[in-house]
Amino acid sequence: MSEISQSVTELIDQLGRLPGIGRKTAERLAYHLLRVHESEAFALSDAIRRVRQNVRYCSVCYNLAEGELCGICMDSRRDTSLLCIVEQPRDLIALEQSGVFRGLYHVLLGRIAPLEGIGPDQLTIDALVERVRNGNFSEAIMATNPNVEGDGTALFISNQLNEFPIEMTRLARGVTSGSVLEFTNKEILADALSGRQKL
Repeated sequence: MSEISQSVTELIDQLGRLPGIGRKTAERLAYHLLRVHESEAFALSDAIRRVRQNVRYCSVCYNLAEGELCGICMDSRRDTSLLCIVEQPRDLIALEQSGVFRGLYHVLLGRIAPLEGIGPDQLTIDALVERVRNGNFSEAIMATNPNVEGDGTALFISNQLNEFPIEMTRLARGVTSGSVLEFTNKEILADALSGRQKL
């Protein structure tokens, strides 16, 4: 790669480390950044710097937040008796876009995946159990992805919460088995939330 400058090579290498970005796409993105106006390229770098400096996990639900609490946890209009448990912040965003759910969330920051070395202790399950113990929730909706790991995670959590007087439900299977919530359209998610079932 001697014909490409060191700076461009480093940019391509860094872009290629992003998920879903192969070498060719990384090269196209790098050359795009070289073609755009300097202010546009610097706006991207500034946005990356700001998100790394300012965004953290909400101290209550583990959603993304720019302060101690996220916007959902600070919203007094939410139904505090309903708790929807999701794997990642992007799943929460997908469910919010359906416009159906007005309760609270808990983000696990992953799912139990023994083959990948991810166990319950690496998720926010202990914080979830404490939250249910100290809260006044009447229903917990398991909204983990409908695949082997998501179902296993839901089963593990329902066993952890079975000592509490809380109704455990699961999203209806309008969400196709093996799919990912963030890529499911909002109508299917709305149906799945409305037609949730007891675990």
